[in-house]
Amino acid sequence: MGYKYSGSNNADEVAWYNENSVDQTYPVRSKKPNELELYDMSGNVFEWCADWYSDYSNSSQTNPQGPGSGSGRVIRGGSRGSGTMGVRVTYRDELDPDFRSERIGFRPVKSP
Repeated sequence: MGYKYSGSNNADEVAWYNENSVDQTYPVRSKKPNELELYDMSGNVFEWCADWYSDYSNSSQTNPQGPGSGSGRVIRGGSRGSGTMGVRVTYRDELDPDFRSERIGFRPVKSP
């Protein structure tokens, strides 16, 4: 825990991003998983999140929830076109929920 990227402090070990992807998407499990054995949580494609976007408060928070409504949904994880800042676990941005791109998707997870 405490890594810059999901599973490592070295983006090349866990993420497809602008410096190593040649602007292509790669199959899941092409890089190392994170500590929870989840693959591709950094890079490859952005992940749509359920939260509406808003600024975080300045106080310490655990699992902050976004507002009940808004105009932009949160995206996380970075994509094959992101730089190293965009694939960090702390990075988040917002997009209109109707926005579509091959660089944005969702990450289904199979239960053990």
